[in-house]
Amino acid sequence: MSTTYSQDTTDQLAVVETLYRFAAGIDLRDNAVLASVFTEDAISDFRPAAAKAGFEYPVLTGRETIVAALSGSLARIDTTHSVSNPRVSIDGDLAQLDALVEAQHVPQNDHSRHYLMKNRYDVKLVKADGDWLIQSVTVDNVWRSGDPAVLSAV
Repeated sequence: MSTTYSQDTTDQLAVVETLYRFAAGIDLRDNAVLASVFTEDAISDFRPAAAKAGFEYPVLTGRETIVAALSGSLARIDTTHSVSNPRVSIDGDLAQLDALVEAQHVPQNDHSRHYLMKNRYDVKLVKADGDWLIQSVTVDNVWRSGDPAVLSAV
């Protein structure tokens, strides 16, 4: 196996691992893990998915803002995120990741209700100090089912 192929494969796996850590940070309510995936000036755009779910959500700019907003808006919701179909392209220290992410949301006080979303993630990453970090993520919805009021924890 050539060194180039091996490094490309290692980087591709590391890029996907960044998205896995993003999902784990949310699901485990681990703000340190969640923060570890973003650049300081990262951008998170959930507007396309939110619009299809019938609500507005602002573009979030900056690692601290993103972590605070996600942990705050999901504080009373249990979530599970499953990442599938990742496609990675790498150009030097820049990467592009497209993936499907299924996100299950249930109120902590009533697991009989749910809101399930299948979303497309468009993620741009940069390699910094050997780690792949998310510069921007845009989330668009493919389909959804359940009670959208779950997202507002009502």
